[in-house]
Amino acid sequence: MIEIQKKIKEKAMLVALNTKDRSKYLVEEHLSELEELADTAGADTIFKIVQSRSRFDPAYYIGKGKAEELAQLVELNDIALVIFDDDLTSVQVRNLERLFNRKIIDRSGLILDIFALRAKTKEAKTQVELAQLQYMLPRLTRAWTHLSKQYGGIGTKGPGETQIETDRRLIRNRISHLKEQLKRIESHRETQNKGRQKHIRISLAGYTNAGKSTLFNLLTSANVFAEDKLFATLDSTTRTLELKSFEKVLISDTVGFIRKLPPHLIASFKSTLDEVRNADIILHVIDLSHPFYEDHIKTVDDTLKGFGSNSKSELKVFNKVDAIDDKSKIEYVRNTYKNSVIISAQKGLNILKLIDILKAVIENSYIEKEISLTLDETKLLSQIHTLAEVISIDYNEDRVMLKFRANKTNAKIISNLVLKTSKNQIPV
Repeated sequence: MIEIQKKIKEKAMLVALNTKDRSKYLVEEHLSELEELADTAGADTIFKIVQSRSRFDPAYYIGKGKAEELAQLVELNDIALVIFDDDLTSVQVRNLERLFNRKIIDRSGLILDIFALRAKTKEAKTQVELAQLQYMLPRLTRAWTHLSKQYGGIGTKGPGETQIETDRRLIRNRISHLKEQLKRIESHRETQNKGRQKHIRISLAGYTNAGKSTLFNLLTSANVFAEDKLFATLDSTTRTLELKSFEKVLISDTVGFIRKLPPHLIASFKSTLDEVRNADIILHVIDLSHPFYEDHIKTVDDTLKGFGSNSKSELKVFNKVDAIDDKSKIEYVRNTYKNSVIISAQKGLNILKLIDILKAVIENSYIEKEISLTLDETKLLSQIHTLAEVISIDYNEDRVMLKFRANKTNAKIISNLVLKTSKNQIPV
């Protein structure tokens, strides 16, 4: 008989700060999201604490007096983990660890821990490890080390280096190694992208748990893992989207965004997020049932702007309409967000309308163009046929007049091909 032991969750206390420039209602919402993150990571929240101060305390974040009070509460309730909703400095971490004698984690550290838990592929694991080490490096304290004495003696200059300094040196070496690995991964992705340039590319983006993977599975009949948890999907997945009357269309599902996303994580996931950057069209999926969905929209828009994808053609897809009872909310969205569609990916509601709108967006991304080729340049015809729909070809003595229809990306590729082949191109 095999006994299956259930994993015991760590008891956690969550702590947030309500300063004069924050509304208490928004702070409590952020704390509720932090509780979801803690649950995803495998922690059981026992207490949620909001401390009101005019500003952050540079030594203890919440002030020494409040920290001492919470340390007693942690001790009395046998709490193993204290999670703070804002990023802590190395000084704050050190002071709080000494006072609480417990594990101290901030929001960024918690998100990184979840990413490490969710990472499945070699690429994702490499990206997460790099982000974790870059996050950890400036925050090393003696609580992280297994030795605190200094090494010295014969053959050394001075007292030697502390264990913390040894750890820092090892971490820097590991960071360099991981960056080299990611360079090779990015090179491989660039090769893949070159092969995809001739196709229309669509990317799903949105706040975590907005339903991107569910919609992706519905549109492509894929079997991407989808779960009602934050950050269920880390790896980008690309499939073909079948749309009649169009050439091959590729659609990608990507990692979700969240407020206060660690900058090291965004940098490490550059190769994955390139799927969004290189897309022709972005489907911004939004959980309409969430009370702070407009805050989520701003977070995603700001993140997209941060890595240069805000100028793409974007269609806002308001998901989970089946969970909405307030009809005025639906009317507000329709009146406020013109380039949008309201759906339920779970129930399959309004999906045909989404596809029709998507077809119209793709149609608007196509242009018609005419070029003039010499007879010697007609060797480009086969490449042009591959990249575009050729509408007409007219042979006039020593030239060929070609009219074609292509998406803007492919039209640019064709123009560059002609320019490279001959300096005597005559645009019409």
